[in-house]
Amino acid sequence: MSAIQTTKMSNFRWVICALLFLATTVNYMDRQVLSLTWKDFIAPEFHWDDNDYGTITGWFSIFYAIANLFAGKFIDWMGTKKGYLIAIFVWSTGAVLHAGCGWAAMNIEGYDSIEALRMVQAGSDAAVAIATVSVWLFLSCRMILALGEAGNFPAAIKVTAEYFPKKDRAFATSIFNSGASVGALAAPATIPLLARAWGWEMAFVIIGALGYIWMALWIWAYEKPSKNKRVNQAELNYIEQDVDISDVQNKQEAKEEKTIPFWQCFKYKQTWSFIVGKFMTDGVWWFFLFWAPAYFSDQYGYTSDSAMGIALIFTLYAICTVLSIGGGYLPKIFVEKYGMNPYAGRMRAMFIFALFPVLGLFAQPLGAYSAWWPAILIGLLGAGHQSWSANIFSTVGDMFPKSTIGTITGIGSMAGGVGSFLINKGSGMFFTWADGQGSAFQMLGFDGKPAAYMVVFCICAVAYLIGWCIMKALVPKYKPIVLE
Repeated sequence: MSAIQTTKMSNFRWVICALLFLATTVNYMDRQVLSLTWKDFIAPEFHWDDNDYGTITGWFSIFYAIANLFAGKFIDWMGTKKGYLIAIFVWSTGAVLHAGCGWAAMNIEGYDSIEALRMVQAGSDAAVAIATVSVWLFLSCRMILALGEAGNFPAAIKVTAEYFPKKDRAFATSIFNSGASVGALAAPATIPLLARAWGWEMAFVIIGALGYIWMALWIWAYEKPSKNKRVNQAELNYIEQDVDISDVQNKQEAKEEKTIPFWQCFKYKQTWSFIVGKFMTDGVWWFFLFWAPAYFSDQYGYTSDSAMGIALIFTLYAICTVLSIGGGYLPKIFVEKYGMNPYAGRMRAMFIFALFPVLGLFAQPLGAYSAWWPAILIGLLGAGHQSWSANIFSTVGDMFPKSTIGTITGIGSMAGGVGSFLINKGSGMFFTWADGQGSAFQMLGFDGKPAAYMVVFCICAVAYLIGWCIMKALVPKYKPIVLE
């Protein structure tokens, strides 16, 4: 009996996966505070329009992209434990600092109270000045938020590669990556209510402080598998099943130290495949993350703190959350049941997930019958994205040595940030322009701002299929990079 007990697997890797899930959940809740408060709480105070909000979200994406370019290298250099702690401390602090933007704008513009800011007549020179100052203040806080948040996925992907064998990585990634959906799901159920009860400032403070709690849990739980006392030998053998265990003592340490210099990463087609996949698709997720609350407010009159507004956003992300978890399991079926290699199985699964966003073409037309239709269809689109995202991240672990995973993930995430800037800033400008045109701008059966939404939805619908085709052309077959 004792012999059986000593060989039983400890399964502590799933505790680590749960912490990655919690970090990603907090990450996305921090991003969502602004999107759920700007239209109904912040914009009236600072006289923002869609273009102002597009500026903030667009430049956040650029800051995030630049930070991602170096975040992966920072995680590889600093180490997973310290690097992750620093990243979440920085982004949590940036989130909390948003609460001071109202006070700072009031003092910079010389008003004696926040209420005085609200009383400024819309369209006046004073309103323009307040909008400009407040946009720059929020941009400063978003820059800090982006700097820290850029470390989340490079660190999480690196931890997944450390704690899971290749066949389980997509499933583990889909679990922690579903934190993006859960965070987006929890956000509309809590943030507007916090803002209505205690003001939008306290929403930033309360949600931002969650990151500090996570830091304590990470300090307690994380060590590398070979050094973690909570990981027994049976689990360690399972984790390292892709490695020739008998050769570990002679070769493993040397291989782990060897890495690909930053600029040399760009000579590999595998790097460019990941870059294209992220550039084409990340912006779609970020567009719906940042603009969905405003969409339901603009098109259907359901504010973010109304019962219907909360229900629509909650439903949207509930669909994302429930369906996306299976996205990491599908390639595992292709590998284990049909004998495909991990890359071939992943690419087949990603093609299936690339078909989900095509449903976005019908969101705006069916919205004429009920706001529930776009909520459901955008939710299915988001589920497709999250499943796609879990697998595209795992292709990095398939192709590159562990010592370079953080760097490649950061490069790809930077490309995703650039794509997000283009769609968010471009959408803000487009929506403001189309709203001013009214019926003079018509497209695909809609006019004014609804026509602009329809155009952007069409772009989002085809982005994944285009991205998949380019990725497949660049890397048609499984070809891992081996360092000599």
